[in-house]
Amino acid sequence: MKRTSFACLLFLTASFFLTSCNNDASDEKTTDDTTSTNTSNTTSAPVNTIVTTPESMMVAVHKVADFDKWLASYEAHDSLRVANGLRSYVVGRGVDDPNTVLVAVKANDGKKAQAFSKDPNLKAAMQKGGVTSTPTFYHNISEWQDTAQISTTLRSMSTFTVKDWDAWFKSFQEGKQERIDNGIVDRVVSHDMDDNKKVSLVTAITDTAKAHAYWKSDMLKQRRAAGGVIGEPKRFVFNIAKRY
Repeated sequence: MKRTSFACLLFLTASFFLTSCNNDASDEKTTDDTTSTNTSNTTSAPVNTIVTTPESMMVAVHKVADFDKWLASYEAHDSLRVANGLRSYVVGRGVDDPNTVLVAVKANDGKKAQAFSKDPNLKAAMQKGGVTSTPTFYHNISEWQDTAQISTTLRSMSTFTVKDWDAWFKSFQEGKQERIDNGIVDRVVSHDMDDNKKVSLVTAITDTAKAHAYWKSDMLKQRRAAGGVIGEPKRFVFNIAKRY
């Protein structure tokens, strides 16, 4: 009789410990699941794609006899650019004339880039690559860039003179939504490294029909006048052929 009671006691004790362990495991699992759920709900902060650190850039626009041959020659002379503190950035082809080329490079030293644009070695390399016109060089300081990826490769580069850089830039920023509504997205805002009244503006074109209509509109004429733009801008529309 005593043996039977002792056996019962052992059985009840073992059952208690097993039940206790199962409850602990269940509690542990619930805690882990809650932690996992909280982690998955965490949202990352939006990435800032706007760059306002001034950066020196050199842009060249010229005609070529054959784009593919020119591009191969351009890339073969990369060591010449690197030796002068230049880094390839973008190559574009004109919409109206695909053999009119835009080359944008980033410069470690703006003054050195200016000197390089007059270097006989550069002239010889361009002639070898099939450049058929006198290049137009722009030596700029980029003051504002939007580096966000955008689906369209269509771009417009406008160059013009303003009465005052700060007044124009303020007016320009105020017109951002107006441009977006008309198929134009700001990409790079620069000025000449020696004269900030000479402005260079690169925009993306998301709606060609709207953009062309806006460029001819009284709305844009009024905004230019308010910003102190002098005369008519010179505009070059191109497609990005290659990014580096």
